[in-house]
Formats: sequence, C-alpha cells, structure tokens
Amino acid sequence: MTIGILNGTACSTANSPVVLVNLRDKDDLPSGACSGTVIAPRAVLTAAHCLLGDTVRVRVWTGTGDQLLAASFQANPQYRANDPSSDVGVVITAQDLTSSSIPVLASREPQVGEQALLVGWGKDLAGNGTTLRAGTTSVSAVGASLETQYSPNAASVCSGDSGGPLLLSEGGVWAVAGVTSATTVSGSCASGTNYYAKVRNANTLAFIVGLVPSVTQR
Repeated sequence: MTIGILNGTACSTANSPVVLVNLRDKDDLPSGACSGTVIAPRAVLTAAHCLLGDTVRVRVWTGTGDQLLAASFQANPQYRANDPSSDVGVVITAQDLTSSSIPVLASREPQVGEQALLVGWGKDLAGNGTTLRAGTTSVSAVGASLETQYSPNAASVCSGDSGGPLLLSEGGVWAVAGVTSATTVSGSCASGTNYYAKVRNANTLAFIVGLVPSVTQR
C-alpha cells in the first residue's frame, strides 16, 4: 500500500509532464518535496505552499538524468495559508526540460461528476518519493477551488502529491484543471476531501500567464 496517489498505479516517467520538485533550505539541505507539471519548456506549475517557508532553492527532476536547478520560482502573491483556491506557484528552469508540456484548462468550468486523473510523486510507506503514480477519480465540487472525495474505488492525494495536477480531458487532450493543495485531515489520506487550486480562476490564470506567456490554454 502506498500513501502517494492512493489507489493509483506506478507509471512511466518517459516524457511525462509531471515532475518531482525537490526543495532545499538556505544550507542546501532537503526541506521537502512536491510534484509539479511542465506547462512550457522551462516552466513548472506547482503549489504555492511548496515554495514558501524554508524553501530557498528548488531542483526539478523528470524521473531520469540530473536534477535541474531552478533559475527562479514564485508563489502566487495572493496565496494565504489554508486557502486552496490561491495555492499556485511557478518554477522557471534555466534550460529546457526533457518532459513534454501540457496545457491548462481555461475555456470552461470543470463539472461535478467529471472523470479526472490525479498524478504525483507522493511518498510510499518507506518514505520514498521517487515513484510517479496516477489514478482516476471524479470531481465532487466546483467553486473557487475544486474538490474530489476519497473512496476505496477512487484515487486520492497524499504527502508529496502537493503541486501535482488534477487533469481533465478537453477535446481529447489532458489539461491541468487544478493544482493539488491539501486534504481534509492533515496526515490522513484515506478519508475526507482533496482540494485543488482551480487554474481557471481569473487571478490564478493571470498569475500563471504573467510568468509563462507561452503556456497553452485549452
């Protein structure tokens, strides 16, 4: 049993747009890890809370090869703790990532009951966060943020999956509709509600486009 993307399965990292975001403190020591989504050749979408606190440096790993040191990173200036709707950040790398880019969903609202795909690098029971996993679920609520519910038959997010994508299909193409932010009960993933920052929010989309003008919108 894993505690990253519960009810998910391991998947190939080959050309995957979902990357591991390794966080470092002022002494260049590990201070945590999150997931992220490549939305342009040098841009990774992740959660704001991953880029705050002790985080001084960020390294991006695609699953193979060397980690890339971020040239810059920025949390949404409107982010407030415990506010999933604003929990978005962007990491900019100094060179192109080998992973393919994926669009963001800006043309329509997600729908309650719509099937979604969760992807992330969440840790397993041994504390390892080096396996990419994906699983299906459905949108349970749409408002300023998006929600899904844990169930034995649906995927759920957990530690290390923060910043990863909630993907919806638009025109036959997967697009980032939400950014994983939190679960209802801290430290408990096999229960309750998962929360995601909705990319289509006007302020969120403006923040992303301001830093990544080349992001593809669907």
